[in-house]
Amino acid sequence: MLRRIREQIGLHRHFLITAHERLDGDAIGSELALCHMLRNLGKEAVIFNQDRTPGNYLFLPGSDRIVHELPALDPFEVAFILDCGDLDRIGEAGARIGTIPNLINIDHHVSNEGFCDVRLIDPQASSTGEMIFRLVRDMGLAVTGEMATCLYMAILTDTGGFRYGNTRRDTLLAAADLVAGGADPQWISENVYESNPPARIRLLAAVLPTLRLEEGGWVGSLTVTQKALADAGALPEHTENFVDIPRSIRGVEISILYMELSDGRFKLSLRSKGKTNVERVARAFGGGGHINAAGCRTEGELSMIRSRVIRAIRASAAEA
Repeated sequence: MLRRIREQIGLHRHFLITAHERLDGDAIGSELALCHMLRNLGKEAVIFNQDRTPGNYLFLPGSDRIVHELPALDPFEVAFILDCGDLDRIGEAGARIGTIPNLINIDHHVSNEGFCDVRLIDPQASSTGEMIFRLVRDMGLAVTGEMATCLYMAILTDTGGFRYGNTRRDTLLAAADLVAGGADPQWISENVYESNPPARIRLLAAVLPTLRLEEGGWVGSLTVTQKALADAGALPEHTENFVDIPRSIRGVEISILYMELSDGRFKLSLRSKGKTNVERVARAFGGGGHINAAGCRTEGELSMIRSRVIRAIRASAAEA
């Protein structure tokens, strides 16, 4: 499939690049690195995202050129859809982007069933950023300092700072090559993890009292309401990595973040340790992801959602 992607890049000149809504570091880093690569090849490339770039990723080179209003699609010959498993995950513009003649999907989610004719899907990859790195190497191109910074950040964030089970030998070798190519681990980590706005800390203080331990301490959760966001003056992006807090507690195998959305629905982020499969749990609610990291959206009263989630966790554990 790398050959077909190379062919598409060689044949065409105008590219649209996009990723899922509620952007994370892997999506943004992958988009920017791919954009730098295409422009270095003399191509025209535009990154469109429905949502604004979270503040802790604005240090990335090229982030100021990302657009959030979908431009006229006539010039675009190819759309790269990164880090998501279907067009709906792009957001409201997904269906329109789907009309671009050539669609290329690069993704590492196990729930991706393949919605593009040209696709590179590897659930074993740590991140989409690692897969973009492979593409650059397969094309025989040099990794510039800008690309190295973006790709290192993508890998760093999707491996939880190289702590998660998706950190494999190839992941670390790629990170080493990116450092050799100009990525500065300390500077990148400081920007990503040590540049929190006060609103995020205020929100965290409000959210910690919602901590619940269930199933004998095996399942932990936090809840973020719209009221908590408003009172803290925080944005949804400020909840990134909150889901990891319950997982850090001894004995907790599954961690859940229940986040109330502006339309009254709830977004669930799930994380797990070891071989505990939360992708099955997310799939029961129409979502997906990875064995140790997944997500979904659902409707209903929070108490009912909690009960349904616990039942899904018990069913997943029984299947293991």
